[in-house]
Amino acid sequence: MNKITIQKHKIGGNEPIFVIAEVGVNHNGDIKIAKKLIDAAKAANVDCVKFQTFITEEVIAEDAPLAQYQKITSTVKTQRELVKKLELSIDSFKELKQYVESLDLVFLSTPFDFKSIDLLTELGVSGFKISSGDLTNKPFLERIAQTGKPIILSTGMAEIHEIHESVEWLKKTGNSNYCLLQCTSSYPTQISDCNLTTIPVLQKEFQVPVGFSDHTIDSVAAIVSIGLGAKIIEKHI
Repeated sequence: MNKITIQKHKIGGNEPIFVIAEVGVNHNGDIKIAKKLIDAAKAANVDCVKFQTFITEEVIAEDAPLAQYQKITSTVKTQRELVKKLELSIDSFKELKQYVESLDLVFLSTPFDFKSIDLLTELGVSGFKISSGDLTNKPFLERIAQTGKPIILSTGMAEIHEIHESVEWLKKTGNSNYCLLQCTSSYPTQISDCNLTTIPVLQKEFQVPVGFSDHTIDSVAAIVSIGLGAKIIEKHI
């Protein structure tokens, strides 16, 4: 099985589990909250803190509706209004990257548009996490793969033939430095919907490290996933 390396961390085989604290947009657009979440991640002894980088107007239509779970927790009327409040500037990400690395953690962020790929590349990220929603986005995957950096690719909602196709796109760029995450794209995910037996299937099928992107509310699924061979745990905080 192939391994990948992100900074000093080797992932795969008998290496330690690589644990990612997924802050995402839970900072609510406030860099002070972001730093408190980084501190919490450090206290939890994770390896990596991950954010999400996007330019709202590049990815969300003006009249895009809210998802049902967002309607429950939000006072705005459109997806664009909601997401704009969660957008951080590139200067904020520079400051957060420095803060994360001062704590001897890995800084990663998932880009959602082409400009954000370029911004993160210029920022010097050591790898890319690609969200499930972009697994079938060929131009997007190719642009990220062409950076030559390690890739962690989530597979939520995907069928096996789609994962094969996406992996071939990556390989054709000359970048075979990738791994996969089993993911169920619901928030929160019920443990009965985690489908963790997919982990050994993906390992056998692709011969790369496979991890688990955990959207459940406790730690049970993550622990079980390690028993099934997960080499990465990504947990929303």
